[in-house]
Amino acid sequence: MVKKIIINADDFGWSEGINQAVEQAHTEGVLTSATIMPNMPAAEQAVEIAKKLPNLGVGVHLNLMEACPLSQDGCVAALLDEEGTFAFTPGRLAVKSLLSKEVRLAIKAEFAAQIQWVIDKGIKPTHLDSHKHIHNFPVIFSIVCSLARSFNISAIRWSFEPKFVCFRPWPFTSTTGRQRASVVRKMARINRLQHPSFCKAGALLGVAHTGKVDQSYWRAIARYGDNLPPVIEVMTHPGYTEGLEEADTRLIKQRKVELDALCSERTKQYMRDVGMVLTHYGQLENQTD
Repeated sequence: MVKKIIINADDFGWSEGINQAVEQAHTEGVLTSATIMPNMPAAEQAVEIAKKLPNLGVGVHLNLMEACPLSQDGCVAALLDEEGTFAFTPGRLAVKSLLSKEVRLAIKAEFAAQIQWVIDKGIKPTHLDSHKHIHNFPVIFSIVCSLARSFNISAIRWSFEPKFVCFRPWPFTSTTGRQRASVVRKMARINRLQHPSFCKAGALLGVAHTGKVDQSYWRAIARYGDNLPPVIEVMTHPGYTEGLEEADTRLIKQRKVELDALCSERTKQYMRDVGMVLTHYGQLENQTD
């Protein structure tokens, strides 16, 4: 059975409703970690909340998909549209990062600015991950690793989700979800071969079930998790709907469902029943089996 489990909330700082949910899921539930989107509207509020929660691990949710950049470096224009917002879908960004040195330099500059923003606010990041899994593209993963070294950050989300969690007896997931997990899994294998030292968790759960990490999912982790590695991360998206638009995110009402599951007494009991240790990336090096 899993010994240690990191339960991370993505999108911290996107909106006040998400920030409120992150705080609630940590203080009333099993959430141990969250990753801030530094360039989003409620990032300042997220920092203030994080400073009140000393046991919450806080990382950086690197973002090249939403809103405007933080970097003032002119090279970042290679990532933007005419309105100055990020222009590319994940697929187009992957191709451009492979073919264009200019784009790679822009990615590095913007990621560095986002990490520095969090540090300048007085938070030492526990780890790095990304919006829409963009850090998993091997070329971009290498960029993120170089920045992690520069900023003395020891962990990067390794987005390898075991294939068996996509099928019964695990909860149902969509064909799209399984395809997304398959693509990310293949890239994760490459990334671990090239940069193993940053991959602190042995698996990531929640890729195929994005938006569906509900009560039944936590029950499945407890019941069927014997074949999972000793350390795992679960990716969640808790939130209230205020401040979110369907044009910007497909996860609206699902966020409240995930919040309720994170705060559920049943979920807490599932963790206790199988002896899971709640942790975050910043605590891993200080813990012993």
